[in-house]
Amino acid sequence: MDIKINKTESSKLVETNLENIPFGRFFTDHMLEADYENGEWKNIEIKPYQPLVISPSIAALHYGQAIFEGIKAYKTTDGEAFIFRPQDNFKRFNISAERMQMPQVPEELFMDGMRKLIAIDKNWIPQYKNHSLYIRPFMFSTDELIGVRPSDGYKFMVILSPTGPYYTEHLRIYVEEKYVRAVSGGIGFAKAAGNYGAAMYATSKAKKMGFDQVLWTDPFEHKYVQECGAMNIFFMIDKKVITPDLSHGTILDGVTRQSAITLLNEMGLEVEERPLSMDEIIDAYKQGKHIEVFGTGTAVTISIIKELMYKDFSMQFDVDNWKTAPLLKSWLNDIREGKREDKYNWMWKI
Repeated sequence: MDIKINKTESSKLVETNLENIPFGRFFTDHMLEADYENGEWKNIEIKPYQPLVISPSIAALHYGQAIFEGIKAYKTTDGEAFIFRPQDNFKRFNISAERMQMPQVPEELFMDGMRKLIAIDKNWIPQYKNHSLYIRPFMFSTDELIGVRPSDGYKFMVILSPTGPYYTEHLRIYVEEKYVRAVSGGIGFAKAAGNYGAAMYATSKAKKMGFDQVLWTDPFEHKYVQECGAMNIFFMIDKKVITPDLSHGTILDGVTRQSAITLLNEMGLEVEERPLSMDEIIDAYKQGKHIEVFGTGTAVTISIIKELMYKDFSMQFDVDNWKTAPLLKSWLNDIREGKREDKYNWMWKI
């Protein structure tokens, strides 16, 4: 695939401290941009990061045809650059595109375009603990038309953001009982922008009460757990690990979720993908069973949850004595940093 490359004359990197950098606030020198017109992808270009000029009537602003992915690139201890499991994100991107009635992005455009972009901005990958280069592929509709229908034109882009940890502390989570994230038959399994916009109201209310995020529950009984903020959720109860199953189409098939299941199995732990109710969790807590609760996601990696508030009942966990969740996080980080064997071929070299 022919990709035009137009490099910037001066880099912003000299002005950026990559060691103390917040998540998603700074962006590298270049971006990838491509247009879908008349049934084909064209105008494919890597160029200096810059604002877009768009019409106020473009369909994405009015009808929400917008999807994205989150991927990360890392530097190993010897300075080599790798992307973590991008093929899985590519497949999921096109699953989201199909659900949102958007065109499929060819593998060559997504994968090779991303690789070339990162190769140009490779020096932006921080080589510090819990740091990475966050990769954001996204697509949105561009028809200049007011009318509810799938757009004919689209723009696909990739931007890059050097980042530190998403969360720096263990999390306090409020179990949501009124508002819902997704229902069966909806778009919960797609990484659509509207899923995240719709979640902000309930999340904001939880934060005003002193919590970091919400744990979403099912839309009917409000007791079966789904996702936690932008994370998949895992509960280890004694020697068994449970995570909600994907069968109802309400939960994102997380790449970090898949990785966690694989590594937990490698540890010799049984992982069950099934419905899990708050009643079951509370019963285990009251019986004094060992419980570890953690979220998984590209942005958050493995995030430890120290408290769950359900109705008026607070479950506070002794996170300092946990073994499994910290070990899982360590194994995953070590694979990404080249300190542990990549036996599953998750790392894709730049």
